[in-house]
Amino acid sequence: MADLTTDVRTIKGIGEQRAKALAKLGIRTLRDLISWFPRRYEDRTVLRAIAQLPEEEPACCAAMVAAAPSVSRVRKGMELVKLRAVDETGALDVTFFNQTWLKDNLRPGETYVFYGRAEGRGAHRRMVSPVVEPEERREVTGRIVPVYPLTAGVSQLVLRRSIRQGLDSCADILPDILPDSVRREHHLCHAGFAFENIHFPASPEALDLSRRRLAFEELFLFAIGLRRLRQRRVTASVPPCSPVDMGVFYSALPFTLTAAQRRCVEEALTDMASGAPMNRLCQGDVGSGKTMVAAACVYCAVKNGRQAALMAPTEILAQQHYKGLAPLLEPLGVRCALLTGSTPAKTKKSIAAQLAAGELDFAIGTHALITGSVEYGDLGLVVTDEQHRFGVGQRAALIAKGRHPHTLVMSATPIPRTLALILYGDLDVSVIDQLPPGRRAVETYAVPGSYRPRLYNFIRKQVSQGRQAYVVCPMVTENGDLPDERKAVTEYARTLQTQALPDLRVSFVHGKMKPKEKEAVMSAFAAHESDVLVSTTVIEVGVDVPNASLMIIENAERFGLSQLHQLRGRVGRGQHQSYCVLVSDNRNEETRQRLKVMTTTSDGFKIAEEDLRLRGPGDFFGQRQHGLPGLRIADIGCDASLLKEAQTAAEGLLAADPELKTCPAAAERIAELFAQAAETLN
Repeated sequence: MADLTTDVRTIKGIGEQRAKALAKLGIRTLRDLISWFPRRYEDRTVLRAIAQLPEEEPACCAAMVAAAPSVSRVRKGMELVKLRAVDETGALDVTFFNQTWLKDNLRPGETYVFYGRAEGRGAHRRMVSPVVEPEERREVTGRIVPVYPLTAGVSQLVLRRSIRQGLDSCADILPDILPDSVRREHHLCHAGFAFENIHFPASPEALDLSRRRLAFEELFLFAIGLRRLRQRRVTASVPPCSPVDMGVFYSALPFTLTAAQRRCVEEALTDMASGAPMNRLCQGDVGSGKTMVAAACVYCAVKNGRQAALMAPTEILAQQHYKGLAPLLEPLGVRCALLTGSTPAKTKKSIAAQLAAGELDFAIGTHALITGSVEYGDLGLVVTDEQHRFGVGQRAALIAKGRHPHTLVMSATPIPRTLALILYGDLDVSVIDQLPPGRRAVETYAVPGSYRPRLYNFIRKQVSQGRQAYVVCPMVTENGDLPDERKAVTEYARTLQTQALPDLRVSFVHGKMKPKEKEAVMSAFAAHESDVLVSTTVIEVGVDVPNASLMIIENAERFGLSQLHQLRGRVGRGQHQSYCVLVSDNRNEETRQRLKVMTTTSDGFKIAEEDLRLRGPGDFFGQRQHGLPGLRIADIGCDASLLKEAQTAAEGLLAADPELKTCPAAAERIAELFAQAAETLN
């Protein structure tokens, strides 16, 4: 008999290769499989007449094939199947690419349901590569269809059929983690109903009930987990840092810190003097001066006889920090070193020996800081930059190099303070809500695709003045499945180089490149060895290029506002006026609202609030936080009221039953989640 820990290979159609592909998604057991929730849904319940098919969105229509489909070869490797289908209102010309088997499957005189985006108007319409199935045997039309996140080797159809089998196997053994009293008090459905209807909704109402139940459960466990993490934090104690004359540090700076920076420094130093490990998030917009807050903490820690380490997500960023901080801190008696993957072995060995002996005070680097051979004499402060780029294991591994070191995490991802307090439940939050004086706002414009010729001329103008430009492409999708960022970037770069901007030096970078390749391209761009850098969002966190003055973001509607703001932060870092152009042909009203926000404000926190209001935050960080699993279905921005309910329910349960003895299913699940987190740390 199957249970929730049963291997997914017991599912019909999942062999070794498919199991390996699913493992990339974290799907190894039946529990993983049925907990792989859809990222969105397509409502295919309504059948429309051909003449009434909308232009802006996919829709279903039932139509009879009027004549035998034809097959033609366009070029090598490309065959087209064409047919005409009709109903009483008009005709639909349908084209399929490289699906020649459909020629024999779609028979004249029989009625089929087509689901896709119609082109044209009136009684004569066109549809390219729609979903199609016989009207009398409907599996993927006539219902609300889930759409799942995918990986190579796993299709939507495979996932849907596998999850169907998984649910059938688990139907009688799904534990109801929530206590009956909590479920009744908050009007929540049973777990079995929720899992069935989150994957195969019987109606929109059933889907809403299911999502609410599963989101509540997730937030309920999240609240219990945070409470336990806070309890762990309170028990640790460390020798308090003695007061340090910070005037020496401030006098060494070539500029005056803003009031917001000084406030954040004071908050952090108060933590370090408290006798408990500091756990503080310092968040602020790009250019707000978070690194100087970190430098002040490093100075304080070193003057108290402790060591410090700063871990950055890329070698370029680590080098950038070293070049900025070492000249500032070394004259103050802070011995600094840079340690990255490309540090020569002999140098690396020397640095490791000096750190272990306490002969170095401050190590700046990448994940090289946490390799097994690197030990610290007395690591007292850990700083992580753009911390959401690290897995929980990497952060914890660096912290484990010391004895309860103080922790400062920096993030330029602006999120509302209330949301930060929830997401970082075991951290205190400092916000730098001022930019240094003299910083120019980036002029931002939203334009349609028809402006591209003018944009290319504007790129030329900027380059003629000695400036550089970024062009960001969204990832393209092949057959509605896995995004292919390599194709998007290389094709766009080739078009610029051969057609639009043949007189300029165009380079490109994407996430599929090896780390050293990416570093080399971005370093070359920073050295002004290319004029235009075409990229996906891999540059969202990257090298500081003060000379870059133009950011063009194609298909801007595909990005969240906070991500657009992060990308815009790549320019405006030097003395020159900078520009950001958002290119979109999407006429949706919500898209217009979102892009208008970008053109009217440069305040990252206002943008984040608007992002929450318009669409919810989704997954701001894409990583598990502090040993807790990421939320798979709950959305903290959109589910704020549900979160409060879940927190209240969790606190009530813990007050009455701290060990969860009356709720064994919840206790078991919490233990599993912490065990998974511990496994990740190892």
